[in-house]
Amino acid sequence: MLTFIIILLLLFLIDLYVFQAIKTVTENLNPTVQKAIYVLHWAVFAITAGTFILASATRGTPPDAFRTYLASTLFIIFASKLVVVLFLIADDALRLGKIVFNTANGDDTYDPSRHRFLNQMGLLVAAIPFSAFIYGMVKGAYDYRVKRVTLRFPNLPAAFDGYKMLQISDLHTGSFTSTEPLKEAVRLINKQEADLVFFTGDLVNNLASEIEPHIPTLSEIRAREGVFSVLGNHDYADYVREWPHADAKAENLRKMIDTHGQMGWQLLMNENRIIEKDGEQIAVLGVENWGNRAGFPKYGRLHEAYKGTEKAPFKVLLSHDPSHWDGEINQKYTDIDLTLSGHTHGMQFGVNIPGLKWSPVQYVYEQWAGLYKKGRQHLYVNTGLGFIGYPGRVGFLPEITVFELKKA
Repeated sequence: MLTFIIILLLLFLIDLYVFQAIKTVTENLNPTVQKAIYVLHWAVFAITAGTFILASATRGTPPDAFRTYLASTLFIIFASKLVVVLFLIADDALRLGKIVFNTANGDDTYDPSRHRFLNQMGLLVAAIPFSAFIYGMVKGAYDYRVKRVTLRFPNLPAAFDGYKMLQISDLHTGSFTSTEPLKEAVRLINKQEADLVFFTGDLVNNLASEIEPHIPTLSEIRAREGVFSVLGNHDYADYVREWPHADAKAENLRKMIDTHGQMGWQLLMNENRIIEKDGEQIAVLGVENWGNRAGFPKYGRLHEAYKGTEKAPFKVLLSHDPSHWDGEINQKYTDIDLTLSGHTHGMQFGVNIPGLKWSPVQYVYEQWAGLYKKGRQHLYVNTGLGFIGYPGRVGFLPEITVFELKKA
């Protein structure tokens, strides 16, 4: 209860602080317009506080589309206000410095009112992330992009030269309010005519039931040699706090596992498959989720998945969490040529342009988006096809990755 009150008080104080910038910028406007802006500002605060109270009271219940988009819009507004706060702090520091300087020099003529320019700049700069996040919800969430990556390996069997593998990850089907977006994604996937399709975890947000409306759509994914998949951290329902009975969580996991089979996907639970072509072989290994950060269980048993692939000249590993790469893979299994992961989403926000790739998630994960190399080993982190929490994407758009293997 105390935490709840503190958060509400913090929200109010931030809005009160930002209100100072609004008053400064609008002081020369028509009084009627000025009053309308004031009312709008505090109405948004009232809606934000009410939404926070409602969300706290209904915590644990599945969110509907309206609540999801309302909460996200209010969060975007709040985040934009924090940008204004930075300019207000700079303004206050400047005003305080001038007061101290004038007082020390015996000059009492200094006007302590706020600097209009700094307040205007704060509101203007805040409009940039606000616009970007809104655009990310309206357009970015379903702006599917096909990325093509050519990988060269000296030890690739000649029969697999030109072999095409496709990766998708982090569908989070519980976040979709319609089946149409995934139908478009599947159309794009099948258009690539891949030899193999890989799914690297997080099929749902929490419960196996979330996938049910999308089973017919995802069952349509086609590849010459099949679809292989692994589980992600969300697929175990570890974030569900209450269950109706003691066996409910185990039943949910069994249902999740069965769903992969219903869709025609081969779920690799710490196991492998040998792929043959023209008398030559490569190995596909898949492990359960293995996170090298606190709070992420190590379900994966790579030693079991590896068993039987020792003589395979080329190995591909599916492992949801990219921290597994430094945590175990390149320490103990140096002959795994390519690891495919997901998990990070690129945080669904960042700058992703030629020559510059940045997202806040890079301060948490060393490998978080795209291709990485260490010696002969490669890791590719797919930024995901779905979304969770914020129903949008900015910079790091939903990704379908197509790899072409070439013999170096």
